Parts: sequence; structure tokens; C-alpha cells
Amino acid sequence: MGSLHPVPQVWTPLLLKFSSSSPSIWTLFTVNRPFLYKQRYPLLTTMAVYTQGRLPVSSPNGHKLAPKREKMELETDAISILHEKIRRDHGKREATRPAMDSQEADMYIQLVKEQQQRGLQKLKGDRECKEGGVFSYKVDPYTLRSGDYVVHKKVGVGRFVGIKFDVSRTSTEPIEYVFIEYADGMAKLPVKQATRMLYRYNLPNETKKPRTLSKLSDTSAWERRKTKGKVAIQKMVVDLMELYLHRLKQKRPPYPRSPAMAEFASQFPYEPTPDQKQAFIDVEKDLTDQETPMDRLICGDVGFGKTEVALRAIFCVVSAGKQAMVLAPTIVLAKQHFDVISDRFSKYPSIKVGLLSRFQGKAEKEEHLNMIKKGDLDIIVGTHSLLGNRVVYNNLGLLVVDEEQRFGVKQKEKIASFKTSVDVLTLSATPIPRTLYLALTGFRDASLISTPPPERVPIKTHLSAFGKEKVIAAIRYELDRGGQVFYVLPLIKGLEEVMDFLKQSFPDVDIAIAHGKQYSKQLEETMEKFAQGEIKILICTNIVESGLDIQNANTIIIQDVQQFGLAQLYQLRGRVGRADREAYAYLLYPDKSLLSDQALERLAALEECRELGQGFQLAERDMGIRGFGTIFGEQQTGDVGNVGIDLFFEMLFESLSKVEEHRVVSVPYQSVEFTENLRRQYGKEPYSMEILLKKLYVRRMAADLGISRIYASGKMVGMETSMSKRVFKLMTDSMISDVHRNSLIFDGDQIRAELLLELPREQLLNWIFQCLAELHASLPALIKY
Repeated sequence: MGSLHPVPQVWTPLLLKFSSSSPSIWTLFTVNRPFLYKQRYPLLTTMAVYTQGRLPVSSPNGHKLAPKREKMELETDAISILHEKIRRDHGKREATRPAMDSQEADMYIQLVKEQQQRGLQKLKGDRECKEGGVFSYKVDPYTLRSGDYVVHKKVGVGRFVGIKFDVSRTSTEPIEYVFIEYADGMAKLPVKQATRMLYRYNLPNETKKPRTLSKLSDTSAWERRKTKGKVAIQKMVVDLMELYLHRLKQKRPPYPRSPAMAEFASQFPYEPTPDQKQAFIDVEKDLTDQETPMDRLICGDVGFGKTEVALRAIFCVVSAGKQAMVLAPTIVLAKQHFDVISDRFSKYPSIKVGLLSRFQGKAEKEEHLNMIKKGDLDIIVGTHSLLGNRVVYNNLGLLVVDEEQRFGVKQKEKIASFKTSVDVLTLSATPIPRTLYLALTGFRDASLISTPPPERVPIKTHLSAFGKEKVIAAIRYELDRGGQVFYVLPLIKGLEEVMDFLKQSFPDVDIAIAHGKQYSKQLEETMEKFAQGEIKILICTNIVESGLDIQNANTIIIQDVQQFGLAQLYQLRGRVGRADREAYAYLLYPDKSLLSDQALERLAALEECRELGQGFQLAERDMGIRGFGTIFGEQQTGDVGNVGIDLFFEMLFESLSKVEEHRVVSVPYQSVEFTENLRRQYGKEPYSMEILLKKLYVRRMAADLGISRIYASGKMVGMETSMSKRVFKLMTDSMISDVHRNSLIFDGDQIRAELLLELPREQLLNWIFQCLAELHASLPALIKY
């Protein structure tokens, strides 16, 4: 397969063993010594380290530079860039994270590890695991088609050619080989080996074609690509870890258990399924046994009873005098939740339920806002308007979020901000991939409801090209048995055309249009008439995607399916089949030649999931097909492209399972002090502001990196540190400069570098500054407790 190791560069600096007996050692920094320049430059020290402003830039003759030139120099100056980065990162951490000492962090990290193990055991399902409980996303070579792109873990990206028998050099017995084309030749490997090393190469966007194929003769480029992906993953995992630790630090008294809760539960008119019962138990324990705010995902197929879990949580919180907020992505769904909650709580006149929406007039909305602020409303239902600044809660205790993936980025951020202060219950039939992975890896609790109610019948799904006769036949069959029909399109502009077509075909049938741009009263009336059975065919956009429960509507026609996401299609299909009558979903596309490979794969996956209760598995499969920006943010998309989604996810699981190993313990800033050794040995250093500031920032970076002493001896630079070898490797892997990376070695409690030449003091300071700046850039990928 060719060399699997990068070819070394000829200019790599030599690394020599450090001799502690060298007579020319001089110390730059050490612990607990006064800073030499504090008396001489107290103002400069303070400004450089502690303030958020910038230093004035002066010319060599002492005059201030012109504003334009000053701005230009500040923007390009390495010190200014570093100062801004430290200030921004530090400010962000201080604003969003409480202080946590090392001992506390140990305890919380252990909690996370235990949670991870429980989550993996509970939710791994049929996913094949490899050693250590890390999920494997390796591909079965027999499922590949000629021309598919694959990733070999050691070599990189290639194109699958086929599988055929061949004779190895050491045997006369032919065996099956996988043949893969690379940029500089063909490779073959036994099928058994391929099953351990190959991944399908998927990308977040529509095209699956990689930028380039890897080379068999030089795998160093592939190693660099893999490292970029690994560092991106590590940064993301550490951020998740810190959010989780932050939540675990929050405390609230457990809610009291009361006989009224059992009485409320007894009013549920159905026999709960086993999964539902477990979800009831999980949520009740979260609320009544724990002091940490709940953050639980209830993942259940449409109509499997997620709402009842939420209702019982609401009752528990409201009975204790707290408010509950129910957040839905559309007003149609919010109205349905409001109706269900009002009906269920009608026996409790002291509990007030309110709906806040854009359908309300100004006076009515103001009245509701006032009632929420005073605490006169106990349960508040609505759309994203509930997250606005004008909504002030009196004593909010619980947030229920339905279909979180339907909300925008800013709304998701606002939802996340609630999670550190109130209990949060998220309901979803197809969670966004990020949510699913948090559930799978223990950064979030999850309850899976996969058992259908006994009366439910699977939905018959048909995927085919659009045809008017086919549509007319499907609608006529449903109307003849007394049912109703959803007719869904991706865009508003096509609704009227479909209306004209259906009016000609069914002149005596009541047909209506519904979409989010209609006047609120008109939309509300249309949905009400459809729910009551007056309207037989509803032509609509995906405004009906979530939650609508119309028992008599058991046929859904979805036109131009290639324009919908997999989660959307799954939710739309779930609008039918809510009763004991067989339901039908027709997924229609204009012409197969117009569909992308991703769209075809997405639809094939949906058609395979005909059984009930597969929303959870479907969402997991969806991760390999859908846009990636919703998972980790757009900035990670390029890093995924480096290795493909499947290998990226396997690396993600591995990183999550070893999260505690990527930890750096910083040194208190005041403990990393300059000493007089430099001045004593080499005389007075230049009074240049740049030199002074670089010393200040070297001190600051060293503290953040857990480096307590930096010293030089001839061509040798040594740094005493508390970091682990694994952390050192992650830092050096992410360094941009090969010169710095290749000159550093880790030895016990020291980082050492042997330079090619013994540098003058100013050049040495510059080298140390640049080296530490590159190491410091990797800090976002490390736990800093």
C-alpha cells in the first residue's frame, strides 16, 4: 500500500539531548520571582495584560503614528493579534463559565464518563461496536459500487474499482481483494483487511467528489488532512464538555413528589407502552431526585406518546409553583399543544394556560405579557416569540421544546442559554444530528420511545415519478373511504397551480390552501376547518410538518420530494397513520435524472424505514447524508471534507470517549514571573516596546499552557510544564509551522528544543514568542481546569 509515514524534511533541526550540567544556562522565566520591569513600567504592564484597550503605537522618534498607519500596523502586528485573541477568549470564558478548580473538574469529568457509558449501553442499538465501546462507521466493501469514493484510514481518499479474486505472493490459493484507485496508482487489499480500514467518503454538500485523491507513495498530505479533522473535533468536544460541566454546577431543589401527580397520570386514557413507562420514570427522577437541572431528549416516533411525557413534567413543575414554557416551531403546532394542554388541565382551575402568538391583537398580547410577568399564567405556549426580550417570566421552572431542529441558529442559542438555569425537556421524532450524538455519548440524557401503540398500522410508502393519473387515483381512493388528504409542496408559488388541477379533477370537493405567509386568521380558520373534516384536501407547504394530529387524514402526497430534507419527509409522512386505518404516503419526483445522488440516497433510506418507530435510526442515517452546518457550525464543514463524514464521526466518538485525557492545567498568572538572570548575564535589554510586550505575552502564554519556567542553554531551550504527552502531541500536531513543530520534543516534565544556532537574545525571544503563540492557538481544543 506504500509508505504510511510522512517523509521527513531535510531542513528539520537536529534534536540533541539536554545536559543539565551545561555552564551557559540562563533563565528567562521561573516561579515566584518579582517582575523586573514592574517598577519602571507599571502603566505599560497593566495596559498590556489587564485592560481591553490597545496600546498607542509610536514611531522610533517617539511621535505618535498617523491614525491610518496606526490602525494598519495594529491589524498586522503579531502582538496585537495575540492580545485581541487572548482578551476575546478570556472574556468569553469568564462571561459564560463559572470558575472551577481542578478537584471539581475531576469529579464532574468522572460523572460525564459514567454518563457516557450508560448512554452507549442504552442507545447503541444495532450499531456494530469495536473495542472500547467506540462506534464503528467502517463500510462493508460488498455494499460499494464501482466509482464510489472511499477512505483508507492509513492511506487516504481513493476510488473503489471493484472486488475480484487474485493470488497473493505467499499463496497459490486465490482470495478476494478490494481494488482501489489512488492518484498515483492502483492498490489492492484483502477484503478482510478492507472491512477494518475502509470508510465511505461522504461530504456535507450535494457532491461526493473529493478535491483530490491521495497518493500511495506519499501519505504525509493525508496525515495532515487527518490531523486537521482531529483538532477540529477536539475543539468541538471540549466546548461540549465545558457546557456540560457548567450545567452540572447549577443547582435547584428537587421537586416534591405528591399524590396529585399519580392522580394526574391516572387520567391518561391509554395504556402506556413499556418505552413510555420508562420515559415517565426517567423524567420523574430527573425532576424529583436530582439537584441538577434536567436536560432530557425524548425521542419518539409521531403519535407514540411524547406529549404525555411532557404533560406529566409540566404538572410536576407547575404544582410546585413554577411556570412552564412550551415552545413549538409553528403557530399551527403551538395551537394544537395549547388545545391539548387546556383540555388536560381543565380539571385544575387554579392552573392557568395561555397562548402567545402573532395571531393575537396588540391588546391581547400585552395582557398576556403582563400576566406572564406577574405569574398569573402558569403554562405559556407559543412559538419563538416566547424567547423574545419582551417576555419576562415570573418564576420559570421548565422549558419544553418541540422539534428543536425547526428553530433558527439564534433561537437555538437562546434555548441553550435556558439549559443552565431551568429544566429542559426536548421532544423530537427525528432529532438533529448534534442532539442525537449528545444523547448517544452521554453529554445529554435521552429516553427512546420506539414501541408503537397497539392500534397503529405501518404507513405504506410509495416513491415514484409524478403522474397526474397516479395522483387522482390516490386521492379518489382516500375520499371514497371517507378520509382526507394532505397535498404538500416545497414552495408557495406552486400551490395555486395544484389547486387549479385538483379543482378540475374534483369539482365537488372542498379544497383549501395553507402556508405561513397567509393572514393569521385565515390560516387559523383553514386549519380548524380541516381538523373538523369540512375541508377534504389541504394543499400546503411544510407548515404542517410537525405535530398536527388529524385522525381522519390518512393519505399524504408530497410533490418535488428532492427539495425536502430527510427529517422533513419523515415528519411529513408522520402526519398520516395516526388512527387504526391503513395510511399511504406518495413521494413524487419530476424526473429521476434531475435528482442528485444525495437526494436518491435520502429517499431510498426513507422508503426502507417502513416499520414504525424508526425515526431514531433514520436520524442517525440522515447524519451521513444531510447538510453538516446544522451539526457543528459551518466552520467545521471544511474539516469534515478533509476525511469524509464517516471517519469524522468515528474520530468524534473516540475523542468523546477520551475527553478527559486532553486537559491542560494552567499555572496561576502571577506565578510565572521574569527573573533578573537575563539582565545579570547579558546586560540591559533594549527598551523597545515590542521587546517588552513580547516578554509580557510570553509570560501570559506560558501561564495558560501550564509552563512554569523557560530557560536557555546555548542552542537549547527548555520549558518546565505540567502538561501530558498526549496534550503535547495534540498541540504540536495543530501547529502551522513545521520549523517549530519539528524542533520540539517532550521529555518527562519538560518541552525541549534544540536550535540550529545559538540565537542573540532578541531573536531568541522572537522564536520563543512565535513558538508559544502556535502552541497557545490549540488551547480551544483542551479542557482548561
